Amino acid sequence: MNSAPWTAGRDAQLPEDTARLLSTVPEWFGQPESNAEYIDAARTKETWTVRDNAGKVIGLTLVDRHFPHVAEIHLIVVDREFHGSGVGSAMVEALEAEALGNGVKLLEVKTLGASHPDEGYRRTRHFYEKCGFLALEETNLWGEDTPCLIMVKPLFPKATIRRRS
Repeated sequence: MNSAPWTAGRDAQLPEDTARLLSTVPEWFGQPESNAEYIDAARTKETWTVRDNAGKVIGLTLVDRHFPHVAEIHLIVVDREFHGSGVGSAMVEALEAEALGNGVKLLEVKTLGASHPDEGYRRTRHFYEKCGFLALEETNLWGEDTPCLIMVKPLFPKATIRRRS
């Protein structure tokens, strides 16, 4: 992963920024009822952001903590203008570092499964694969027409290299 010049960090709940960012990528987030759920989730879920030099939120991640050893990425959304610039990677890297420091052993994300032909979500799955996530299971959790792919990433502390004397 290459996080370019971006720095991600924990932030306050930002439902308005969530709504604005979702609106920049309607091909991924074009269902009003789903967007309303994401915006509502942004009022309570752990939030990570990347901001531009002017302080404007250009990327946002919502996180669930189901168990002490698991963190789930509930949502990642990046302003279309910044796609491919490392904003998403910076958020995943920051979340990973914090999670490892707090004993989390597994990151999880759910996305649209490969059995659905959507090109945007093919790119989404590729992004998560580049970040080290592995496909675990495709289910009908979201209904027959919306296959849910569960992806996981095991987290391991950086190995210490021991030199022989």
